[in-house]
Amino acid sequence: MKTLLKTTALGLTAMVMFAQCGPEKTEETTEEMVVEDAKTPTLTMVWETPATLTTCESVLYDKSSGNLYVSNIEGSPTEKDGKGSISIIDKNGTIVNQEWVTGLNAPKGMAISDGKLYVTDIDELVEIDLATAEITNKYPVEGAEFLNDADAHDGKIYFTDMNKGLVHVLDGGAVSTISEGNTSINGVAVASDGTIYGLDGSGLKMINADGSSSMINSTVTGGDGLIILGDGNYVASRWAGEIYFVSGDGETLMLDTKAEESNTADIGFIPEENLVLVPAFMKNKVVAYKLDY
Repeated sequence: MKTLLKTTALGLTAMVMFAQCGPEKTEETTEEMVVEDAKTPTLTMVWETPATLTTCESVLYDKSSGNLYVSNIEGSPTEKDGKGSISIIDKNGTIVNQEWVTGLNAPKGMAISDGKLYVTDIDELVEIDLATAEITNKYPVEGAEFLNDADAHDGKIYFTDMNKGLVHVLDGGAVSTISEGNTSINGVAVASDGTIYGLDGSGLKMINADGSSSMINSTVTGGDGLIILGDGNYVASRWAGEIYFVSGDGETLMLDTKAEESNTADIGFIPEENLVLVPAFMKNKVVAYKLDY
């Protein structure tokens, strides 16, 4: 949208150097200035996969290979039933390998570091070799109840326990807790400078070095997936079917699929294409949307 602002300039006529000249005159001129209004962030659907990714919870883009990894719960989100899997799709939404890794329980959030894919699986963090698709390690988390989202930074894997309100980190093969008291925390993302952000029952927050938190947005509560765009801008999803653009100016609801009962779970992102990747959970598919902001 464009707004026209009018400005008025007063031009003085040259003085006529004759004794009989009359009083000085002025002349009004009008100019138009074009001011661009702030753009409203939008999402436009680009593609969707076939509906065979059973209970897909999370999608993660691997820039080094161009692969998109999708975690499929398939069974119960809390039971160790061995039904869970990881699929691979390409950047056009084609399913490359439906059963790249099988035998998991209820895989959810994923992160990539040093040639390994890490996925939360109820009460443990599972390590998978990207080159061979072999499970190379499992890191049990004592007392864990519902491990959920994950992200990686500088060789460390950060992940959440939604039921217990905790943020954990895997560092050097050992798991420790770095933040407590984050009610129903789900989404976690780490910025390039190492700053940790989370989505919990109170909204979007920054996790401080001492484990405390600073609130960024208290409207988008109970969020699921989180994308850090930079310059104070974020994209956050709510599982029920909402995706928001969050900035210092507030939040904009860009997508609402609740009426269609199409969930918006742990979203991923392809930065070079500005594509937001949405696992639609019970609809058993991933949908890609072009982000314009």
